[in-house]
Amino acid sequence: MERLRQILQIALRECGIIRANTIYWFCMVVFPVAIIFFFTSLMGEGVPTELPVGVVDLDNTSTSRSIVRNLDAFQTSHIVARYPTVNAAREAIQRNEIYAFLYIPRGTTDALLASRQPKISYYYSMVSMTGGALISRDLKTIATLGSASVGRATMRAKGYTDGQIMAFLQPIKIDLHQINNPWTNYNIYLSTMLIPGVLMLFIFLITAYSIGTEMKFNRSKQWMEMAGNNMSVALVGKLLPQWLVFFTLTIGYSYYVYGILDFPHPGGLLRIVALALLMVSSSQGFGVFAFGLMPSLRMSMSICSLWAVLSFSMVGSAFPAMGMDGALQSLTWLFPLRQYYMFYQVGIFNGFPLIDAWFHIAALVAFTLLPLTVLAKIKNAMLTYVYIP
Repeated sequence: MERLRQILQIALRECGIIRANTIYWFCMVVFPVAIIFFFTSLMGEGVPTELPVGVVDLDNTSTSRSIVRNLDAFQTSHIVARYPTVNAAREAIQRNEIYAFLYIPRGTTDALLASRQPKISYYYSMVSMTGGALISRDLKTIATLGSASVGRATMRAKGYTDGQIMAFLQPIKIDLHQINNPWTNYNIYLSTMLIPGVLMLFIFLITAYSIGTEMKFNRSKQWMEMAGNNMSVALVGKLLPQWLVFFTLTIGYSYYVYGILDFPHPGGLLRIVALALLMVSSSQGFGVFAFGLMPSLRMSMSICSLWAVLSFSMVGSAFPAMGMDGALQSLTWLFPLRQYYMFYQVGIFNGFPLIDAWFHIAALVAFTLLPLTVLAKIKNAMLTYVYIP
């Protein structure tokens, strides 16, 4: 009971500190909520649409104009300009006016009708990976369809049936099944990684900041005295109010994306709540561990910032971890966001048995318990260190 009373007193003290310091309000409520709505609304359409594309049509026949119209009809591409030369279109890409352009040289239609295999070219910018990939897909498709339409007309003139024509033009038909995200909705793919990653960043920073300011404002000895010089009690009492705020925020985020935006979640409610609990606890554990490694406000917050930013590259969402170098694959285990994302993918997005993600769950628990390894060092810092700006 004495320990519980001490934890409650420290928690009430922490609530007073949070109420008096606007940094906590902005980093624990205002900015995270703004980030949630920003990212989900930014990709609210699911995929980028109407990306600007140019055309260099030197053939200018009914066939080439049909190819251009079909390209403009795609959801992703929108023809915004026609250029007289390839150099003019290239300069438009360099000025960021268009993402790509299609080049149809003179004599393309005549060569098609004569079965001389003409060449049409398309150029696209990969400065934006998503935009470039989507545009290249449309350009490749339209190039294939253009030759197929002429081939179909030629074969019909020779008396082939539609079945024979399709067997010749498309000998293998692809039956595509995109599991759990058949719409290729980038909001589902990216928001479920970016938003938790930013939330973890705030948790890292606030955890290290709240401990470091005890030294900065010369409150550390009072804090330790309230805990009876028990570092575990001191940390639990200090981090409990923050944990409640961040856990409530994470549950609110989950309700918004799974309940309102209806992101796929065949794993069910219990797994969502369990993941939220592990996410907040492991993030706080890492923040405490970072301060324990470097018992300095400035250095610990720098470590937390660096680790959180690196997490976005190591999580494996944009570039799969299995495609990374072997050493980098091993390093991915050191990032809480990676373990969070794998739990989400296996247990919530796909609804697979949790036994398939047990190692990632164990890693999140390990991050939660990391402070146990630095308790003595933090206690020593609180009682003996002098804050150096």
